Amino acid sequence: MTATTLFYIIIFIIVISFVIDKVLDHLNAKNYDNPVPDELKDVYDDTEYKKSQAYKKTNYKFGIWSSLFSLFFTLGFLVFDGFEFVDNIARSYSDNPIIVALIFFGIIMLASDIISTPFSYYRTFVIEERFGFNKTTKKTFILDKIKGLLMMAIIGGGILALIIWFYQQTQELFWLYAWAIVTVFTVFMNMFYSKLVVPLFNKQTPLEDGTLRDKISAYATSVGFNLDKIFIIDGSKRSTKANAYFSGFGSEKRVTLYDTLVNELDEEEIVAVLAHEVGHYKKKHIIYNLIASIALTGLTFYILSVFISNQLLSNALGVEIPSFHVGLIAFGLLYSPISEVTSLVMNQLSRKFEYQADDYAKNTYKAEPLVTSLKKLSKNSLSNLTPHPAYVVAHYSHPTLLDRVRNLM
Repeated sequence: MTATTLFYIIIFIIVISFVIDKVLDHLNAKNYDNPVPDELKDVYDDTEYKKSQAYKKTNYKFGIWSSLFSLFFTLGFLVFDGFEFVDNIARSYSDNPIIVALIFFGIIMLASDIISTPFSYYRTFVIEERFGFNKTTKKTFILDKIKGLLMMAIIGGGILALIIWFYQQTQELFWLYAWAIVTVFTVFMNMFYSKLVVPLFNKQTPLEDGTLRDKISAYATSVGFNLDKIFIIDGSKRSTKANAYFSGFGSEKRVTLYDTLVNELDEEEIVAVLAHEVGHYKKKHIIYNLIASIALTGLTFYILSVFISNQLLSNALGVEIPSFHVGLIAFGLLYSPISEVTSLVMNQLSRKFEYQADDYAKNTYKAEPLVTSLKKLSKNSLSNLTPHPAYVVAHYSHPTLLDRVRNLM
């Protein structure tokens, strides 16, 4: 196989992925005006339903234009040897492969963020603002960007440097060391993400004593679940949308409730949502997801180790001097179809876990408050009540609201 052939394979993969994604989006958009199922007719009144339709259609149109821009920019960057240009800039500063790789990815990531910022700004301050969701100030928006870039540079750069160093030392066995590094990092972040990373962006406060905490404690005791760490996060500083999540395990397990969720739901509904989260823990979903993620990472690194030394990867992107960092970009583009397949499998597994967590909440607490809480959360986020089945299979990590309500009732 020649570098030119591989280049056209990469172009083909990018274009086909775009076409499939847009076909799924179109199918989903055609379902926007479908009749609302009887079980969900109490979610919206007529005015709210029209607002949800407008919100979905606005996001659909915006998604088309933003993804078209991304497609043409990516194709242009490939056709006009953009990676060769960036690689030459990086090599003008150093001969050290690790330093060159860090400069190379630093330029790519910074440029990508700058280019995508107008789109994220428009989504936040125009679309989300228009429909009453946005609470983000321009100061918070900018600070989030800066913090995100710094974290990517420090953590991502550190992990990349270690992986390249092990590649230099061990060549084809580097994948084992890379796998070990990412596994340790993944487990560490699962344990301490809420304690170390979240405070950089949000304020977390322990749930105060009162009837809500008493009801949560009574439920936790009834199912033999030791839950001391219940936190409220100030999600309202960015959006009116609500959420809740479980993080950590062992002594570091905690439940985090968005302040918007606490304000929107009554106490029974909040306990029902928490019962769902406890169900994830009791059913060991966090552990299973962690194991699956680690296994997929190992498989990806092994496949990478087989191909990374082949100079065709770099040459296919128009880069004359073969290198690990350019090969990594080419591999990522070529691996994307496999990544899509594994994503389908993980989404299917995730939806199964959501049903199990719902069933756990129904059996150990009550179904009705969980149903009403799901409906309220869907209403307040203007969720799509009639998504296309193909779109659900491809993109949904949770079952649709209709499927969850039918399962619970």
